[in-house]
Amino acid sequence: MKYELVIFDLDGTLLNTLEDLAAAADYALSRAGFPLRSREEVRRFIGNGVARLIRRAVPEGTTDEVCRSVLEDYRAYYAAHVNVHTRPYPQIPELLADLHAAGIGVAVNSNKPDAAVQALCVAHFDGLFDLALGERADIPKKPAPDGALKLMRALNAAPGRTLYVGDGDADLMTAQNAGIDCAWVSWGYRRRDELAGLDIPRAFGNARALADFILG
Repeated sequence: MKYELVIFDLDGTLLNTLEDLAAAADYALSRAGFPLRSREEVRRFIGNGVARLIRRAVPEGTTDEVCRSVLEDYRAYYAAHVNVHTRPYPQIPELLADLHAAGIGVAVNSNKPDAAVQALCVAHFDGLFDLALGERADIPKKPAPDGALKLMRALNAAPGRTLYVGDGDADLMTAQNAGIDCAWVSWGYRRRDELAGLDIPRAFGNARALADFILG
């Protein structure tokens, strides 16, 4: 097989987390007396970490101090409601199990807070990941390649034999910055026309097609 390690994004790639993320945004915005955002708006805000999500969600001109307060409310609510509506996308557990059974390393590199990443990986994919990394103080957020490179070092995987799988522009740029192959999935939070003209060398519309490519 061509790949010895596959690194996955989490939100919009493995898990549909939109309802829980939007509920946390609703709570935090309402606490501040701000207008709520639609699910479609929240979808577009996701992908670059929770601080950016909140900065995009609050009204234009909101001060940094107020943004920090809204972010604190968001984090507190989401930590307590991280797995209410969240579910894997179709055929994702089977895809991960097939990779695991084939002896291919499987990892997660996410801009979601690390505690939430660990909790969701255990809840939905217990035993199927070799390592998972979320947002941490010592790892710059994607599209910085640091998280992907750290996973490759920890799992002893060569760049030429590593594949990065994600749905967003940050994922495509992370793979490019890390010097590794990338696969884009169309079922997540970013539409093809929202990817800022980035090159998409490999695109997949369902998990089965992705599995056939990796395992073929």
